[in-house]
Amino acid sequence: MAVSKISLGSVKQILRQRRDRLSTALLVIGLIITTSFIAIAIFAPLLQAIGFLQDPQDLLGRSMPPYNPINQAPSWQHWFGTSREGYDVFSRTLFGTQAALQVVILATLMSLLIGVPLGMVSGYLGGNLDRVLLFLMDTIYTLPGLLLSVTLAFIVGKGVFNAAIALSISYVPQYFRVVRNQTASLKTQMFVEAAQALGASTTHVLKKYLFANVVQSVPVLFTLNAADAILVLGGLGFLGLGLPDEVAEWGHDLKQALPALSTGIWWTTLFPGLALTLMVTGLSLLGEGLSELINPRDRQR
Repeated sequence: MAVSKISLGSVKQILRQRRDRLSTALLVIGLIITTSFIAIAIFAPLLQAIGFLQDPQDLLGRSMPPYNPINQAPSWQHWFGTSREGYDVFSRTLFGTQAALQVVILATLMSLLIGVPLGMVSGYLGGNLDRVLLFLMDTIYTLPGLLLSVTLAFIVGKGVFNAAIALSISYVPQYFRVVRNQTASLKTQMFVEAAQALGASTTHVLKKYLFANVVQSVPVLFTLNAADAILVLGGLGFLGLGLPDEVAEWGHDLKQALPALSTGIWWTTLFPGLALTLMVTGLSLLGEGLSELINPRDRQR
Protein backbone atom coordinates (compact mmCIF):
# COMPACT_ATOMS: atom_id res chain seq x y z
CA MET A 1 0.00 0.00 0.00
CA ALA A 2 2.82 2.37 0.90
CA VAL A 3 4.62 1.47 -2.30
CA SER A 4 1.58 2.26 -4.40
CA LYS A 5 1.17 5.62 -2.63
CA ILE A 6 4.80 6.48 -3.22
CA SER A 7 4.55 5.42 -6.85
CA LEU A 8 1.41 7.49 -7.38
CA GLY A 9 3.01 10.52 -5.75
CA SER A 10 6.13 10.11 -7.90
CA VAL A 11 4.04 9.91 -11.08
CA LYS A 12 2.15 13.08 -10.14
CA GLN A 13 5.40 14.87 -9.43
CA ILE A 14 6.90 13.80 -12.76
CA LEU A 15 3.78 14.90 -14.63
CA ARG A 16 3.82 18.24 -12.82
CA GLN A 17 7.47 18.78 -13.70
CA ARG A 18 6.84 17.96 -17.34
CA ARG A 19 3.90 20.33 -17.39
CA ASP A 20 6.02 23.08 -15.87
CA ARG A 21 8.74 22.53 -18.47
CA LEU A 22 6.15 22.62 -21.25
CA SER A 23 4.68 25.87 -19.88
CA THR A 24 8.15 27.42 -19.70
CA ALA A 25 8.90 26.31 -23.27
CA LEU A 26 5.64 27.81 -24.53
CA LEU A 27 6.40 31.07 -22.72
CA VAL A 28 9.92 31.27 -24.16
CA ILE A 29 8.79 30.49 -27.72
CA GLY A 30 5.96 33.02 -27.49
CA LEU A 31 8.31 35.64 -26.05
CA ILE A 32 10.86 35.10 -28.83
CA ILE A 33 8.22 35.39 -31.58
CA THR A 34 6.58 38.45 -30.02
CA THR A 35 9.90 40.18 -29.35
CA SER A 36 10.97 39.53 -32.95
CA PHE A 37 7.87 41.25 -34.29
CA ILE A 38 8.35 44.19 -31.93
CA ALA A 39 11.95 44.52 -33.14
CA ILE A 40 10.77 44.44 -36.77
CA ALA A 41 8.23 47.19 -36.07
CA ILE A 42 10.89 49.35 -34.39
CA PHE A 43 13.65 48.91 -36.94
CA ALA A 44 11.58 48.90 -40.16
CA PRO A 45 11.71 52.73 -40.56
CA LEU A 46 15.47 52.64 -39.97
CA LEU A 47 15.90 49.97 -42.65
CA GLN A 48 13.87 52.13 -45.02
CA ALA A 49 16.00 55.19 -44.20
CA ILE A 50 19.23 53.39 -45.13
CA GLY A 51 17.68 52.10 -48.36
CA PHE A 52 17.27 48.45 -47.39
CA LEU A 53 13.46 48.65 -47.59
CA GLN A 54 11.30 50.44 -50.11
CA ASP A 55 8.57 52.83 -49.06
CA PRO A 56 5.56 50.53 -48.50
CA GLN A 57 3.15 53.28 -49.57
CA ASP A 58 4.73 54.03 -52.95
CA LEU A 59 2.82 52.58 -55.89
CA LEU A 60 5.21 50.71 -58.20
CA GLY A 61 7.83 51.04 -55.47
CA ARG A 62 9.25 54.40 -56.53
CA SER A 63 7.99 57.90 -57.22
CA MET A 64 9.93 57.93 -60.52
CA PRO A 65 11.39 55.35 -62.96
CA PRO A 66 12.62 52.65 -62.84
CA TYR A 67 9.41 51.22 -61.41
CA ASN A 68 8.86 47.85 -59.79
CA PRO A 69 7.57 45.09 -62.06
CA ILE A 70 4.00 43.98 -61.39
CA ASN A 71 3.29 40.54 -59.93
CA GLN A 72 6.94 39.50 -60.02
CA ALA A 73 7.78 36.25 -58.24
CA PRO A 74 10.24 36.32 -55.31
CA SER A 75 13.77 37.14 -56.45
CA TRP A 76 17.03 38.55 -55.13
CA GLN A 77 15.77 42.05 -55.92
CA HIS A 78 12.34 41.54 -54.36
CA TRP A 79 12.61 38.82 -51.70
CA PHE A 80 8.85 38.33 -51.31
CA GLY A 81 7.96 39.37 -54.86
CA THR A 82 5.74 42.29 -55.90
CA SER A 83 1.99 42.79 -55.93
CA ARG A 84 -0.34 43.74 -58.78
CA GLU A 85 0.02 47.40 -57.71
CA GLY A 86 3.81 47.13 -57.85
CA TYR A 87 4.26 47.18 -54.07
CA ASP A 88 7.28 45.35 -52.69
CA VAL A 89 5.67 42.55 -50.63
CA PHE A 90 8.69 42.24 -48.32
CA SER A 91 8.45 45.90 -47.34
CA ARG A 92 4.66 45.76 -46.96
CA THR A 93 4.88 42.66 -44.78
CA LEU A 94 7.46 44.16 -42.42
CA PHE A 95 5.68 47.50 -42.13
CA GLY A 96 2.42 45.63 -41.57
CA THR A 97 3.91 44.58 -38.24
CA GLN A 98 4.16 48.22 -37.23
CA ALA A 99 0.55 48.97 -38.12
CA ALA A 100 -0.74 45.86 -36.35
CA LEU A 101 1.12 46.58 -33.11
CA GLN A 102 0.08 50.24 -33.07
CA VAL A 103 -3.61 49.42 -33.37
CA VAL A 104 -3.62 46.35 -31.14
CA ILE A 105 -1.61 47.85 -28.26
CA LEU A 106 -3.75 51.00 -28.33
CA ALA A 107 -6.98 48.96 -28.45
CA THR A 108 -6.05 46.63 -25.59
CA LEU A 109 -4.81 49.52 -23.45
CA MET A 110 -8.07 51.38 -23.99
CA SER A 111 -10.14 48.34 -23.01
CA LEU A 112 -7.92 47.74 -19.98
CA LEU A 113 -8.16 51.34 -18.78
CA ILE A 114 -11.95 51.19 -19.01
CA GLY A 115 -12.63 47.64 -17.83
CA VAL A 116 -10.32 47.47 -14.80
CA PRO A 117 -11.58 50.60 -12.94
CA LEU A 118 -15.21 49.76 -13.70
CA GLY A 119 -14.71 46.20 -12.46
CA MET A 120 -13.10 47.35 -9.22
CA VAL A 121 -15.81 49.93 -8.49
CA SER A 122 -18.61 47.52 -9.39
CA GLY A 123 -17.23 44.65 -7.31
CA TYR A 124 -16.45 46.81 -4.29
CA LEU A 125 -19.62 48.92 -4.12
CA GLY A 126 -22.13 46.31 -5.35
CA GLY A 127 -25.80 47.22 -5.24
CA ASN A 128 -27.70 48.72 -8.17
CA LEU A 129 -24.52 50.03 -9.79
CA ASP A 130 -23.13 46.49 -9.89
CA ARG A 131 -26.32 45.09 -11.40
CA VAL A 132 -26.49 47.79 -14.09
CA LEU A 133 -22.84 47.39 -15.08
CA LEU A 134 -23.15 43.60 -15.12
CA PHE A 135 -26.15 43.81 -17.42
CA LEU A 136 -24.36 46.24 -19.73
CA MET A 137 -21.16 44.19 -19.89
CA ASP A 138 -23.04 40.92 -20.40
CA THR A 139 -24.95 42.52 -23.27
CA ILE A 140 -21.72 43.62 -24.95
CA TYR A 141 -20.07 40.26 -24.29
CA THR A 142 -22.86 38.31 -25.98
CA LEU A 143 -22.30 40.19 -29.25
CA PRO A 144 -19.76 38.61 -31.65
CA GLY A 145 -16.53 40.58 -31.42
CA LEU A 146 -15.97 40.85 -35.16
CA LEU A 147 -19.56 41.94 -35.81
CA LEU A 148 -19.33 44.62 -33.11
CA SER A 149 -15.98 45.85 -34.46
CA VAL A 150 -17.31 45.98 -38.03
CA THR A 151 -20.33 48.00 -36.90
CA LEU A 152 -18.20 50.48 -34.97
CA ALA A 153 -15.70 50.72 -37.83
CA PHE A 154 -18.52 51.80 -40.13
CA ILE A 155 -19.35 54.57 -37.66
CA VAL A 156 -15.92 55.90 -36.71
CA GLY A 157 -14.19 55.40 -40.10
CA LYS A 158 -10.64 54.41 -40.96
CA GLY A 159 -7.44 55.23 -39.10
CA VAL A 160 -5.21 53.85 -36.34
CA PHE A 161 -7.12 55.49 -33.48
CA ASN A 162 -10.53 54.76 -35.01
CA ALA A 163 -9.64 51.11 -35.60
CA ALA A 164 -8.43 50.87 -31.99
CA ILE A 165 -11.78 52.20 -30.77
CA ALA A 166 -13.65 49.68 -32.91
CA LEU A 167 -11.55 46.83 -31.50
CA SER A 168 -11.44 47.88 -27.86
CA ILE A 169 -15.15 47.84 -27.02
CA SER A 170 -15.52 44.07 -27.30
CA TYR A 171 -12.66 43.43 -24.82
CA VAL A 172 -13.86 45.72 -22.02
CA PRO A 173 -16.30 43.11 -20.57
CA GLN A 174 -13.51 40.55 -20.17
CA TYR A 175 -11.40 42.85 -17.99
CA PHE A 176 -14.52 43.96 -16.15
CA ARG A 177 -15.68 40.43 -15.28
CA VAL A 178 -12.29 39.17 -14.10
CA VAL A 179 -11.50 42.23 -11.98
CA ARG A 180 -15.06 42.56 -10.65
CA ASN A 181 -15.19 38.93 -9.46
CA GLN A 182 -11.80 39.15 -7.75
CA THR A 183 -12.70 42.45 -6.09
CA ALA A 184 -16.01 41.07 -4.81
CA SER A 185 -14.22 38.09 -3.24
CA LEU A 186 -11.41 40.15 -1.69
CA LYS A 187 -13.49 42.93 -0.17
CA THR A 188 -14.60 40.59 2.63
CA GLN A 189 -11.01 39.76 3.62
CA MET A 190 -9.77 40.88 7.02
CA PHE A 191 -7.16 43.34 5.71
CA VAL A 192 -9.85 45.21 3.76
CA GLU A 193 -12.27 45.24 6.69
CA ALA A 194 -9.48 46.48 8.95
CA ALA A 195 -8.77 49.36 6.57
CA GLN A 196 -12.47 50.22 6.48
CA ALA A 197 -12.64 50.15 10.29
CA LEU A 198 -9.73 52.60 10.46
CA GLY A 199 -11.73 55.01 8.29
CA ALA A 200 -10.00 54.48 4.93
CA SER A 201 -11.93 55.95 2.01
CA THR A 202 -13.22 53.88 -0.89
CA THR A 203 -10.61 55.32 -3.22
CA HIS A 204 -7.81 54.55 -0.75
CA VAL A 205 -8.96 50.96 -0.26
CA LEU A 206 -9.24 50.36 -4.00
CA LYS A 207 -5.84 51.86 -4.79
CA LYS A 208 -3.75 50.58 -1.88
CA TYR A 209 -5.33 47.30 -0.80
CA LEU A 210 -7.20 45.85 -3.78
CA PHE A 211 -5.56 47.03 -7.00
CA ALA A 212 -2.36 44.97 -6.72
CA ASN A 213 -4.34 41.85 -5.84
CA VAL A 214 -6.94 42.00 -8.60
CA VAL A 215 -4.72 42.83 -11.59
CA GLN A 216 -2.61 39.67 -11.48
CA SER A 217 -4.59 38.09 -14.33
CA VAL A 218 -4.57 41.25 -16.46
CA PRO A 219 -1.24 40.51 -18.26
CA VAL A 220 -2.63 37.15 -19.38
CA LEU A 221 -5.83 38.74 -20.66
CA PHE A 222 -3.80 41.48 -22.34
CA THR A 223 -1.71 39.09 -24.43
CA LEU A 224 -4.65 36.82 -25.33
CA ASN A 225 -6.80 39.81 -26.30
CA ALA A 226 -3.94 41.19 -28.36
CA ALA A 227 -3.75 37.91 -30.27
CA ASP A 228 -7.48 38.02 -30.95
CA ALA A 229 -7.30 41.70 -31.90
CA ILE A 230 -4.69 40.89 -34.57
CA LEU A 231 -7.20 38.56 -36.22
CA VAL A 232 -10.07 41.05 -35.92
CA LEU A 233 -7.92 43.83 -37.37
CA GLY A 234 -7.06 41.54 -40.27
CA GLY A 235 -10.77 40.92 -40.78
CA LEU A 236 -11.50 44.65 -40.79
CA GLY A 237 -8.70 45.22 -43.29
CA PHE A 238 -10.02 42.41 -45.49
CA LEU A 239 -13.43 44.10 -45.48
CA GLY A 240 -11.85 47.49 -46.27
CA LEU A 241 -12.74 48.98 -42.87
CA GLY A 242 -9.45 49.04 -40.95
CA LEU A 243 -6.72 51.44 -41.99
CA PRO A 244 -6.41 53.70 -45.05
CA ASP A 245 -5.74 51.75 -48.24
CA GLU A 246 -2.19 53.03 -48.69
CA VAL A 247 -1.10 51.88 -45.20
CA ALA A 248 0.65 48.51 -45.10
CA GLU A 249 -1.80 46.22 -43.30
CA TRP A 250 -1.95 42.45 -43.65
CA GLY A 251 -5.73 42.08 -43.93
CA HIS A 252 -5.99 44.68 -46.69
CA ASP A 253 -3.04 43.19 -48.56
CA LEU A 254 -4.69 39.75 -48.42
CA LYS A 255 -7.86 41.23 -49.86
CA GLN A 256 -5.92 42.82 -52.73
CA ALA A 257 -4.01 39.59 -53.39
CA LEU A 258 -6.98 37.22 -53.34
CA PRO A 259 -8.12 37.71 -56.99
CA ALA A 260 -4.63 36.83 -58.27
CA LEU A 261 -4.32 33.65 -56.19
CA SER A 262 -6.21 31.53 -58.73
CA THR A 263 -3.76 32.58 -61.45
CA GLY A 264 -0.78 31.11 -59.58
CA ILE A 265 0.41 34.30 -57.88
CA TRP A 266 0.83 32.83 -54.41
CA TRP A 267 3.45 35.08 -52.84
CA THR A 268 1.18 38.08 -52.31
CA THR A 269 -1.07 36.00 -50.01
CA LEU A 270 1.49 33.66 -48.42
CA PHE A 271 3.77 36.17 -46.71
CA PRO A 272 1.19 38.55 -45.19
CA GLY A 273 -0.88 35.56 -44.08
CA LEU A 274 2.16 33.85 -42.59
CA ALA A 275 3.15 37.01 -40.70
CA LEU A 276 -0.36 37.37 -39.28
CA THR A 277 -0.44 33.71 -38.22
CA LEU A 278 2.99 33.87 -36.56
CA MET A 279 2.16 36.99 -34.57
CA VAL A 280 -1.13 35.50 -33.34
CA THR A 281 0.66 32.26 -32.42
CA GLY A 282 3.40 34.09 -30.55
CA LEU A 283 0.99 36.19 -28.50
CA SER A 284 -1.19 33.15 -27.75
CA LEU A 285 1.79 31.09 -26.54
CA LEU A 286 2.97 34.03 -24.46
CA GLY A 287 -0.46 34.37 -22.87
CA GLU A 288 -0.76 30.66 -22.10
CA GLY A 289 2.73 30.58 -20.61
CA LEU A 290 2.00 33.60 -18.43
CA SER A 291 -1.25 32.01 -17.30
CA GLU A 292 0.58 28.92 -16.07
CA LEU A 293 3.16 31.02 -14.21
CA ILE A 294 0.71 33.47 -12.65
CA ASN A 295 -1.85 30.86 -11.58
CA PRO A 296 0.12 28.23 -9.62
CA ARG A 297 -3.10 26.62 -8.37
CA ASP A 298 -3.93 25.58 -11.93
CA ARG A 299 -0.55 23.83 -12.20
CA GLN A 300 -1.17 21.81 -9.05
CA ARG A 301 -4.37 20.22 -10.32
